[in-house]
Amino acid sequence: MEQMRTLPIGIQTFEDIREGGFLYVDKTAMVYQIAHIGKPYFLSRPRRFGKSLLISTFEAYFRGRKELFKGLAIEKLESEWKEYPVLHLDLNAEKFDSVASLETMLDRHLNLWEDIWGKDSREKTASDRFAGIIRRACEQTGNQVVVLIDEYDKPLLQTLLDDVLMNEYCRMLKAFYGVLKSSDRYLRFVFLTGVTKFAQVSVFSDLNQLNDISMDYAYNALCGITREELARDFVPEIKNLGGFLGLTFEETICRLEKQYDGYHFCEDTTVGVFNPFSVLNAFQKMKLGNYWFQTGTPTYLVDLLKQSNYDLRLLVNGIETTNSAFSEYRADTRNPLPMIYQSGYLTIKHYDKEVELYTLMFPNDEVRYGFLNFLVPYYTEVSDDETGFHIAKFTRELRAGDVDSFMERLKVFFAGIPYELSDDTERHYQAIFYVVFALMGQFVETEIRSARGRADAVVKTAEHIFVFEFKLNGSAEDALKQIDEKGYLVPYRLDGRSVVKIGVNFSKETRNIERYVVGG
Repeated sequence: MEQMRTLPIGIQTFEDIREGGFLYVDKTAMVYQIAHIGKPYFLSRPRRFGKSLLISTFEAYFRGRKELFKGLAIEKLESEWKEYPVLHLDLNAEKFDSVASLETMLDRHLNLWEDIWGKDSREKTASDRFAGIIRRACEQTGNQVVVLIDEYDKPLLQTLLDDVLMNEYCRMLKAFYGVLKSSDRYLRFVFLTGVTKFAQVSVFSDLNQLNDISMDYAYNALCGITREELARDFVPEIKNLGGFLGLTFEETICRLEKQYDGYHFCEDTTVGVFNPFSVLNAFQKMKLGNYWFQTGTPTYLVDLLKQSNYDLRLLVNGIETTNSAFSEYRADTRNPLPMIYQSGYLTIKHYDKEVELYTLMFPNDEVRYGFLNFLVPYYTEVSDDETGFHIAKFTRELRAGDVDSFMERLKVFFAGIPYELSDDTERHYQAIFYVVFALMGQFVETEIRSARGRADAVVKTAEHIFVFEFKLNGSAEDALKQIDEKGYLVPYRLDGRSVVKIGVNFSKETRNIERYVVGG
């Protein structure tokens, strides 16, 4: 086993990474390009994707910290290394549960900047003080000012379903960020990051020259790690992990791809991006765990899904949609798709340029199984702690050919359908069905119906192939008959494994599996 290098897990400051000798994937060529072709930028990326590190890299560059960039691409591109006054506003580490909390955070940053650049007693509001600081910093140094804002939308995300507080935050931030337009002549560079774009119309309406590069091809890999970067910069780590797991170098990369790769932030899906936080943790802990998902639970997304009565089958199978449907600048309980995409739980998997349709899917196994597992307690009476246990048992029972135990366990999930449901019962039943079988896919090969002419679900183990057909208020015999009449078993007759067909009747009245029939 090769000696482990120092990995920058949890370190979001460029200076700390470079001075501490931590491993760094060089993104500085893109940093230089962005810094020289425009002024006000916005970048949306999921949490834990390196946005704060990117902001910190811009800060070091515009402060003229040449020594920190030794050996990096930008060293050959930059010759002047001019120092600019930098105002760095970080909204990431705060809890915004009241107007006072946002006011306090803004006031704290303004006080720090005024200690450096002076204050004017005539400036009363946060926006007036911000404008005064920018002007004085420029006049005192003779250089234009750089403004860097990290996680601009953090207050808004924390009040997603509180319209009153959301509107008040939007009002406050609109006035504050509006200074960036009125102070344009004093500004050299402006860069804002966030998870979502939903508030831009209201918050940045006065900053209409803001350049949103979130879906630009040139900056698809500005945050995150590409496969090329992984294979080039992490050779010792890949070898160590592969040795621990009993895999070759290439097999290890493939496993990492399946677990953490697959993000695409533009129409070109040929180059995927790995989640950097998960990859680094996998190397350090020598385990392909669900590290990104464990750092934050998407409670607000589940609330949106429930309020919108969203069809979960679309999440499992993939969603075809137009650009505006998943990247619009507003949060809407009737359409949770933009929030799900921008938060990193869905990504672009295919683009049909002829009709301009995007296919959105889970980026990788970490997100797919983490998100679906998180959903279960919200749609059933099965607790979060019990979900993994039941799914593992499902898998073990089918591997052993124990259909009866499998079906009895499946009833546990359906038992949680609320009795107040009426017309929504079918969708709720379908949602549970899809989530359960999708979760089994992490252990066995599982197919869930996505088109006509196929059984509802097919589960393949080492010795058996199970073909399921469900009927809502029909009969188990009818379901079994349909398997035969539609030829659902035909694709598996020459497989060599035992093929088992299962017809199931789901009763709307009892809200559970009423009867099932097994055939061979």
